[in-house]
Amino acid sequence: MKLKHLIPVALAVLSFSAFAHVGEAHDHGGFLTGFLHPITGLDHLAAMLAVGLWSAMTATRIWAAPLAFALTLLAGALLAQAGIAFPAIEPMIAASMLVVGLLLAARVQLPAAVGAVLVGAFALFHGAAHGQELSGAGALLGMVFGTALLHVAGMGLGVALKRNSVWLPRAIGAVVALFGVNMVLSLIAG
Repeated sequence: MKLKHLIPVALAVLSFSAFAHVGEAHDHGGFLTGFLHPITGLDHLAAMLAVGLWSAMTATRIWAAPLAFALTLLAGALLAQAGIAFPAIEPMIAASMLVVGLLLAARVQLPAAVGAVLVGAFALFHGAAHGQELSGAGALLGMVFGTALLHVAGMGLGVALKRNSVWLPRAIGAVVALFGVNMVLSLIAG
């Protein structure tokens, strides 16, 4: 099957992507629940893998952006649990996928600090979404470990593809960006 045939299929599969976190009152606790939370949410999964992949493909310090993401994710979750209201959580999550996807597709190289601040800003909103859904230290610790695992997987994929493939990381970035566009359109329509 050619890549041009996969894009409509991917968009059809991803059309359910605006599973809006905001407004859903959940009381999920425990390490395993927190660990699985970023892995089972397709929007978070795509963004976190893309951050790791982009970092490995373009940065000399490949840990800077993923580490900033994980730490700021935790900060966002803690702030949300403390009652701090975040505006536009879902649009910012969609924007994060669009921006990181485009950065990966274009293989944009940024200084480590700039990349870390950029993904950290987006991670604050991912964390706020998780913080509204999870409860307890165990769940938050699990969330950070699940996020770190996704970043490591993305970085591993990036290291493997860096020398062996020019088009596949770009295609992955394009799909993540399209996922972000799809979320934006779903939010506008909804």
